[in-house]
Amino acid sequence: MLSLVFGAVIFTACNSNNSNDQNDVTTDSSVTQTEGDNSAPSASGNETNAGASINGVVSNYLKIKNALANDNSKEAASAATEVLNAMNTLGQASLTSEQKKVYDEVQEDAKEHADHIIYTAGKIDHQREHFETLSKDVYDLVKTFGAGQTLYQDFCPMYNNNKGATWISETKEIKNPYLGKKMPTCGEVKEEIK
Repeated sequence: MLSLVFGAVIFTACNSNNSNDQNDVTTDSSVTQTEGDNSAPSASGNETNAGASINGVVSNYLKIKNALANDNSKEAASAATEVLNAMNTLGQASLTSEQKKVYDEVQEDAKEHADHIIYTAGKIDHQREHFETLSKDVYDLVKTFGAGQTLYQDFCPMYNNNKGATWISETKEIKNPYLGKKMPTCGEVKEEIK
């Protein structure tokens, strides 16, 4: 009799474990299904949002510019993180051949310089060096993709031992990101970009 009770307990425990294993498989299957469902729209959404991603790159680039103009290294680093995020979400499948060519030419360089701006927070002069090259990349992107707004290419003749440098701005008013608060209005508008 004791062995029958013992056998019944073991049988019940084994069936209970098998039932839990089946539930785990079902749960895992539903998780996999859910993940599959989420990734498909996300991928197609990325492909159709290339313009939004470029606008994200530009708007966060402008935040870097404004932070550097205000001598705020930390805010520049934060905005550079968002530039990287926008570039990483750009779906290239929806790009025209010309857009893809330009994007392929500038993407690694732009990401590298945004990355340097992030990791050199606290060293604003070094951030400004990388901002100079990032500005050239963003200019190429804006000229190719458009920006959904009027922008201005500005030029500071005094930066880098009078070699000068350009940047993109959302206003005609000069707010110099290279010289910051020392010489905030040094520069001129070189081009209006529509």
